[in-house]
Amino acid sequence: MPSCLGLYVDKRIIKYAKVSKDKKNFKVEAYGVKFYENLEETIEQIIKETYSFQIPICINISDEKYKYSTLLNLLKPKDLEKAIDTEFEYYCSTSSKNKNTLEYRRLINANTLNNEDRDKLNVIYVYANKISVVERIQLLDSYKIGLISPIALTIPNLNQFATGENSIYVNIEDKTEITTVAQGKIQKIDKIDKGMDSILKAIEVRENSLSRAYEACKNTTVYTKAGQNLKIDGNEYLEEIIVGLSDIIEEVKKVIDKSEIQIDNIYLTGTGIVINNVDLFFQENFMDKKTEILIPYFTEKTNTKINVKDYAEVNSAISLAMQGIELKPEDVNFSNKGTTMSNLKTLLTADVGKGTGKKILESIDLKASFKKELDGVEKGMLRLAYILVFIILFYVGVLYFLTTNMKGKINETQAVINDTNRKIAEVISYKSLIDARNTEYQGIIDQIEQNSNNASESYSSKMQIPILLNKIMNTIPLGVQLTAIENTTGKSIVIQARAEKYDQLAYFKTVLAEEGILTNVVISKGENVNGIITTTIRGELPY
Repeated sequence: MPSCLGLYVDKRIIKYAKVSKDKKNFKVEAYGVKFYENLEETIEQIIKETYSFQIPICINISDEKYKYSTLLNLLKPKDLEKAIDTEFEYYCSTSSKNKNTLEYRRLINANTLNNEDRDKLNVIYVYANKISVVERIQLLDSYKIGLISPIALTIPNLNQFATGENSIYVNIEDKTEITTVAQGKIQKIDKIDKGMDSILKAIEVRENSLSRAYEACKNTTVYTKAGQNLKIDGNEYLEEIIVGLSDIIEEVKKVIDKSEIQIDNIYLTGTGIVINNVDLFFQENFMDKKTEILIPYFTEKTNTKINVKDYAEVNSAISLAMQGIELKPEDVNFSNKGTTMSNLKTLLTADVGKGTGKKILESIDLKASFKKELDGVEKGMLRLAYILVFIILFYVGVLYFLTTNMKGKINETQAVINDTNRKIAEVISYKSLIDARNTEYQGIIDQIEQNSNNASESYSSKMQIPILLNKIMNTIPLGVQLTAIENTTGKSIVIQARAEKYDQLAYFKTVLAEEGILTNVVISKGENVNGIITTTIRGELPY
């Protein structure tokens, strides 16, 4: 029975959930919330308490950002991969980002929302600073890393029955992340600065303890307008909580207003749901949408033995563990093996002028590193260093031996060279006699070749145009009309074409290049007259 430990790490709070799967059923074996000062020690404590030494551990990435793009689905898989990478490189270039300091992954969804765009793919790029990725990997370096993923992409795992809905998942942690899902596909992630961090800090000032501030939130009940006159003991922090929740709601409204998707449901999750009646408070502000707390679909709400709200409190950790158990190749995962040396690669390629290299150096505590016992990766690197030193010494010894013997061989070779030079001098004298005759014969040969080339070129030029027309006839896409084809000079060809959509003309241009009909193919921007786009395609014959 596969198991996985999910860890959601926030600024000062860590949530954990150990999840197993029996056939198609998930089960939460252990869960909880801890407040930490030393993150590594707290994670080690959780692993010991849940006995998770041998199972994969999944954790959220931190400070990730998102970029969106749309690409044609008509490209071949190999060309599509190149286009995806090129698009991100272009984004980094135009936004003054150093691509060498970033790790990025992408999520590809077919466009199912607009029938006119069925031939397009939506690409969500998720990128983070390599330093952040390395820090996450180092946290779990002594254990089995299963998944490092953005929490905004794993939260929808908890709602298996919402595949046909247009929903948003409002994950209220220190900051708030809003995941927009349409027809079971993630469309957009919005990150807002408002969240539980400001609420907890406002209470912590008076309680002088983060854990007590957290408990105060759990013991507070927010009112709807209908219950404003009620008074409940333990609600002394109601004002701070109401102000914080109202700020979050205003930001959520802005996200919904900007969305091109009609949202039907709002699911609340994260630390914010520990506040009593928070779902009713949200519902009052979104009367036209169904608002509810997100409960993992595999829990039985009618089973009184299960504290469903406690489960929902650690939704973030549960969703990470579920994704880790059902890890797929297309999942957004920053725990790839090649990333473990990213700190070194980043240091070598970083733009020092922007301070990146300095930050990396500051993140390496050499003094503390020498005091710690070597872990598995460090021992492996030390062995590799020994091997490299041995190879270098062996290479120097072999080089010295070869150099000594080479001097004797050089002397022998020089004697052979001198003898050869004498023979070459004799050959040169004979060659001068032959060259005189050769010049005369060469003139005759050149004249014959010139006549032959002229005849061949004339024949080839006559055949090129019919061959070109025949190939175009067999490959021209439906909807594209050719108004003129002209052989301007030499191998240059100019084609005037028109169509109702520019995509058809672009596809025709791609076919001319891919099939080798023309080389150096370029297409003009095109001109739209009465719904018909006319453009000019230029290229050269490949003959």
